[in-house]
Amino acid sequence: MLRPAVLICVGFSLLAVTGVVIPSHQKGIDHLRDLQTAAIVNGSSAVGHWGPKPETYASWSSHSNRLIPIYTFGTRGAGPGIDVDSYTGVHSPYRSEADLKRIYGRLPTHTVNSQAEYMDQTNIADIQRAAIAAGRKYVFLVIFDGMDWQTTRAAAIFNQKKVTYSAGRGAGTHFQEYTAGGTTQFAFMCTSPHNEGTDIDVDLQTVKNPGGKQFGGYNVAKGGPNPWTPGNDPLYPIGQREDGKTNSGEHAYTDSSSSASSMTAGIKTYNNAVNVGPSGEPVSTIAHEVQEQGYAIGVVSSVPVSHATPACAYAHNIDRDDYQDLTRDLVGLPSIFHPDRPLPGVDVLIGGGWGVDAKEDKRQGKNYVPGNQWMTVADLKTINVETGGPAAKYVVVHRTPSQRGRAVLQAAADRAAKEGHRLFGFFGVGGKVNGHLPFQTADGDFQPAYGKKLTAERYTPADVTENPTLAEMTAAALTTLSQLPQGKLKGFWLMVEAGDVDWANHDNNLDNSIGAVNSGDAAVKTITDWVEKHSSWKESLLIVTADHGHYLVLDKPEMLAGHEHVKQP
Repeated sequence: MLRPAVLICVGFSLLAVTGVVIPSHQKGIDHLRDLQTAAIVNGSSAVGHWGPKPETYASWSSHSNRLIPIYTFGTRGAGPGIDVDSYTGVHSPYRSEADLKRIYGRLPTHTVNSQAEYMDQTNIADIQRAAIAAGRKYVFLVIFDGMDWQTTRAAAIFNQKKVTYSAGRGAGTHFQEYTAGGTTQFAFMCTSPHNEGTDIDVDLQTVKNPGGKQFGGYNVAKGGPNPWTPGNDPLYPIGQREDGKTNSGEHAYTDSSSSASSMTAGIKTYNNAVNVGPSGEPVSTIAHEVQEQGYAIGVVSSVPVSHATPACAYAHNIDRDDYQDLTRDLVGLPSIFHPDRPLPGVDVLIGGGWGVDAKEDKRQGKNYVPGNQWMTVADLKTINVETGGPAAKYVVVHRTPSQRGRAVLQAAADRAAKEGHRLFGFFGVGGKVNGHLPFQTADGDFQPAYGKKLTAERYTPADVTENPTLAEMTAAALTTLSQLPQGKLKGFWLMVEAGDVDWANHDNNLDNSIGAVNSGDAAVKTITDWVEKHSSWKESLLIVTADHGHYLVLDKPEMLAGHEHVKQP
């Protein structure tokens, strides 16, 4: 298909495309929006590209097998198992055949690396378990879904309006610059799954072909020794060879559910699995384990409440798309995986999914109930302390017409804390955008730029005001979790997901991606501010990371700062 003739004048009042008129801001007002729009319409850009083809701005829109950065707080000098040095350098599991066999269940091809500096994604779970065993009261896991090193760097450059680093931790966001009293550390990890291509039966909750079609692993020569140094095979990170077919390459790249299961349960599993092993067997998560010890559990996300990452905090299912059943696990109702002995449920669950209705959803199996795809009307009524009877446990709050989302959510959090209830918050833009929160763009407004399909989401003023931000959701969760009955509470475990980073990167959208990083960064600051005020880094632990990478390559990163001729360091 021929690309239509285009006229791109970035910074002028109009970007014209045959059959499409794209409004633009005045020159200098929204540089990133104009840059992103020009890249999408022209099909190429000097700033960079997504995928293995430098001449094409958007040649790949899925995940990759890149090494992923990790930022920890409260770990340096904290002892074996908690200190990140326990898993990096000479202690990297990728230097040991025995460790790799234990992690993957086999020895992946070309994965042993005697010089490996990186850890494995399952070590994120190891750190949390070690911290709990050592008596840490508050454990925070913040997952920027889809945020690799390049995505972080793009946001940092935009924020600083200059290019300040080309390797390492860098600066430009709160989570890069905050020191936690000298206890912060920086590392990176391999996120490859056990396998890709496992077939399942959602109604029977069984795995048909354990082992799938393509195994995981990491070839350092092809993938690169660190997140900022590419390997020698541009197709390797996306699981391909020259034939261009997915599953044709040496190792699989992960999806969000497999990777989240690695960080919450400490296992390698197949893509699409939610806290089950390669054969479909359930595994215990950190949240399950600490809940039994008397900790409260909280889960917060900017995307729907039982999307892959928040679901993996607590639920079990052989398929990440079985949303209604995953939500049932999260709120302690009988589910297809736990029909007779439901899980106890989490204490706080706040996320999107509001207003997303469908008459049918074959992905969810025969027990799908028409209506909201994420939570049925009956289930919502059952858990609500206002409508569910004596057994109901949750103060339920949802997007309310003409009411500020921040205010209604915080009021519900205050009530839950005061009365000793749990908290369930249900927000989002609705069915027109699959229920996530409004996307914040790089300049902080809510006017998304055009993505790979030459489309952009559009929000009403009510969409913005009636929804809380991720930082406000995090603050509400902290209110409830920290004030639950103290006589029964040893501490709490909280997962926060900035899920919109992934959605922006899937859309090959730099403007949305940078905005999503900054939105998530504000949530991180909410947590560090809380620790500074109410706790310390001797009794708290925070891990900030991502579940996987995408494939952004920055060719002229200085363009993100608005200065095309700034010399890189």
